[in-house]
Amino acid sequence: MSVSSPGVMRRWVFPVLRLVVFAAIAAALVKLAFFSGATAGADGISPTGVVSEPTTTVASGSIRNDLTLDATVFADAAAPVRATAAGEVTKVAVAQGAAVDAGTPVAVVKQQLATPAADGSPRYGTVTITAGATGTVSAVDVLVGQQVAVGDVLAQVAPPTFNVTGSIAAVQQYRLLSKPTEAKVTIAGGPAPFTCTGLSVTAPLAGASAGSDGSAQAPAASTGSPSGSGSTGGPSVRCAVPADVTVFAGLAAKLTISAGSADDALLVPATAVEGAGAAGTVYRPAADGGAPTAVKVQLGIFDGQQVQIVSGLKKGDEILQFVPSKVDEQAAANGISG
Repeated sequence: MSVSSPGVMRRWVFPVLRLVVFAAIAAALVKLAFFSGATAGADGISPTGVVSEPTTTVASGSIRNDLTLDATVFADAAAPVRATAAGEVTKVAVAQGAAVDAGTPVAVVKQQLATPAADGSPRYGTVTITAGATGTVSAVDVLVGQQVAVGDVLAQVAPPTFNVTGSIAAVQQYRLLSKPTEAKVTIAGGPAPFTCTGLSVTAPLAGASAGSDGSAQAPAASTGSPSGSGSTGGPSVRCAVPADVTVFAGLAAKLTISAGSADDALLVPATAVEGAGAAGTVYRPAADGGAPTAVKVQLGIFDGQQVQIVSGLKKGDEILQFVPSKVDEQAAANGISG
């Protein structure tokens, strides 16, 4: 068998040549990785191994805190008509679907009087129970002849009013510390954008049932509605729809809350501020590479990206772009140790 035969070349010579080439490449890479940087290059630059933390400077500009939430239109909670006397229902004066005003008779209850007749027999009187609000009777909960106690619900009156309710992340409440009282509502395919009033931010109290604050109809909230007031138990934002605006329960809406604006404000990235609310801390970089210096600042408007600095810094001041503890937490989360 000739050494120069094609079969021998393919089986032995070519593989050996490939191994020699790969070994040469590996040796070159090892030299580049471990030896070429040991001395200064031709340009005299040597690696130092020092990593500086990114910084930012305090700038001035305009800031506007507009918070937009997904929301839903709800019919305001029905007002219960409660018995103010104990006794027997002798008359039901309304039916479901009837329109009533405040003071409209709903039922008549016969009650025993505290003072008996002269012969000692019981005496009876009647009490007319009336609606306490204008609206439509959505339910009648008693029958003639039924015994009721004080406080029993005789009927429900649904008011002709609506509210817009949306859920809000708990941390976003820091953006509403100025307590705005109104918001703009936009309904796709509905009326022109309008202003709703009486804006409130609420969260269910521990142990309270969903919808107990009357902010939305409990059945709607408990079915996983966009408002989240019944399904998540988190904070919600609610405002009243003006009486002259036509809406329907269940409509999806966008709720935009303007919680302040400022021009020529001192601004820093939110990542540079430790804390929220009225006070916080930023950090100045150390000139000698040591630990950064904490600086207490008063905070103003927060738009989700930038924070207004009311006092504690001036324009042009250099601070760390990221809070040191947050950088350490992020490094730990990424599996990077110091």
